[in-house]
Amino acid sequence: MLLASAKLNVSTNFEIKMTIKRKIKTLIKEWLIKNGRYFGQSSTQTDLESFFKKTKPLLTNFELIRAGDESDGGYLIPNDLSDVDFCFSPGVNAEASFENFLTQRNIPSFLADYSVEAPPFENKLFDFEKKYLGSCDSEMFITLDSWVNRKAPSLKNGILQMDIEGHEYSIILSSSAKTLRKFKIIVIEFHDLDYLFDKFGFNLINLCFEKLLKDFEIVHIHPNNYLAPINFKNYSIPPLMEFTFLRKDRIIKKSSAINFPHPLDKRNVANQIDVPLPSCWYSNT
Repeated sequence: MLLASAKLNVSTNFEIKMTIKRKIKTLIKEWLIKNGRYFGQSSTQTDLESFFKKTKPLLTNFELIRAGDESDGGYLIPNDLSDVDFCFSPGVNAEASFENFLTQRNIPSFLADYSVEAPPFENKLFDFEKKYLGSCDSEMFITLDSWVNRKAPSLKNGILQMDIEGHEYSIILSSSAKTLRKFKIIVIEFHDLDYLFDKFGFNLINLCFEKLLKDFEIVHIHPNNYLAPINFKNYSIPPLMEFTFLRKDRIIKKSSAINFPHPLDKRNVANQIDVPLPSCWYSNT
């Protein structure tokens, strides 16, 4: 009993220390931004206004459902799964609840991650290879284009779920539009989004979103509460956010999504304060 109590106290103290550490990091970052010492050159008000205007999420003819766990690893996607061919999911680590949800609907998943030897559990509809997703093919890396062409050359309506710790930008920019259009639903956790406040970072992130938004609409945004939002000018940006995209040809009707969080949204870190989506991401005022 005493041992269990001691372990609980150690765990609680660690969580408190980590929460304080994250808060201090956020405050330091905001101070550096305001004093022009964090970024080389700040993004302009016009750039930021333009970005937020085009990235507002929409309601469509498909309601959202939750795929995966009730915590980190679960995502909201449109209920448009009837003709999904496959799921491609780089960045396995120790989590595969999203892919497992799809296999229960008889949707196979291709998984790739060089950092692990296998998925966290066996599933006959999983196809795993020990590779990182990258911008060139090598012994350790595979490109999205070559992966899709090799595994599912006839793919028409796939799902792409990608949480690859900041490498999503190079993957989006190095993948062909033809390959991206083979997916009707794309779920990406974007990292370091606070670099939208930096001119160089803004250009990189903006290019990625512009490429995706040619063929897709944003249908959901959910902040990961592991990191607190960074505030600058009139904007608030959570550094980690999950975006769900739906291919435009699937959309018959659309309107602005204005109610956040969605009832199905869950905290990524259950015992940490939630991070609501800042209004600059969906409000027109």
